[in-house]
Amino acid sequence: MKRKITYFLSILIVSILLSGCGLFNGSKEDIDPPKDVSYEEDLDLDVSGSQGDIEADGESADGETATIQTELYLIDSDGFVVPRTFSLPNTESVAKQALEYLVTGGPITDQLPNEFRAVLPADTAVDLDITDGVATVNFSNEFAQYAPEDELKIVQSVTWTLTQFDSVDRVKLQMNGNDLSEMPVNGTPLNGDLTRKIGINLDTTNVVDITNTRPVTVYYLSQTDEESYYVPVTKRIQNSEDNTVAAIVEELVKGPDLSSPLFTMLMPDVELLNEPEISDGVVTLNFNENILGSYEQKLVSKQVMDSLVLSLTEQEGIKGVAIQVNGEADIVNQDGEPVTEPVTRPKNVNTGSF
Repeated sequence: MKRKITYFLSILIVSILLSGCGLFNGSKEDIDPPKDVSYEEDLDLDVSGSQGDIEADGESADGETATIQTELYLIDSDGFVVPRTFSLPNTESVAKQALEYLVTGGPITDQLPNEFRAVLPADTAVDLDITDGVATVNFSNEFAQYAPEDELKIVQSVTWTLTQFDSVDRVKLQMNGNDLSEMPVNGTPLNGDLTRKIGINLDTTNVVDITNTRPVTVYYLSQTDEESYYVPVTKRIQNSEDNTVAAIVEELVKGPDLSSPLFTMLMPDVELLNEPEISDGVVTLNFNENILGSYEQKLVSKQVMDSLVLSLTEQEGIKGVAIQVNGEADIVNQDGEPVTEPVTRPKNVNTGSF
């Protein structure tokens, strides 16, 4: 009973907070239906050294530099690696610029949200080459000056920041032109090229035999005095779980460990009534009525929908999510608008107001 009260209070507090701040790119259209756009399509950038087809905000009438929305994976006050979206200058190499903005004391310093920090050591110089989908990052000597506890976070931040771009599938790390087989401070092994399969904010709570599990990444919420934002967390599910989509939904319902500062907006009595169905990149989920934020209005809250869409579109081949309640699709979003089409992933996450 105490946990249900805690969940209810969390929903009430967060709904109030989120009504005044944008976790996504400003308006409801970024997550509300319908949009025939996927996360990857919106980040279809040429980052190999020329501007190519970079999609920018354009140049203003007074000739100011055009900007482009870019995700930087930063560290929050709880130590989580979190994507934050910034309008960065539209340069000839967007991917290299993103890495340079991860350097402590670098150009992002004045734009950092409260309680967030950059991940790379101060004065680290970065070179980048992208060939055949592999981004080779060459760091200067200063790279080895990070705190030991930041080692895995740096690996995750660099990998996830670079793999947001379509031209990057894998990441290779170097220092002074020499390939790194392990990280220079704590010796974390770097087994081959890095991909998002390394996970992010790894949570192995209650995992007894990791060899019989596989990773999935889900999005929980975090909250500060000023805002709320989504945090990706890689958890382990049993290999015996046949349906990965159902397992992801179950992890969202269970939520993070009770000792975690993160929380979920899906109540513990939310259930899938049948197996999820995937067709043409859209997964259809049929829930019981406990998915609703309002039974009378048949309303699914924005935070519930966001968590489901962000988590499920991390899976290869899933581009959109359709929600049903007791087999019926007549639900509405937080603005009272019918959710009649699949909801696709927004192009930017955690834009905030900073």
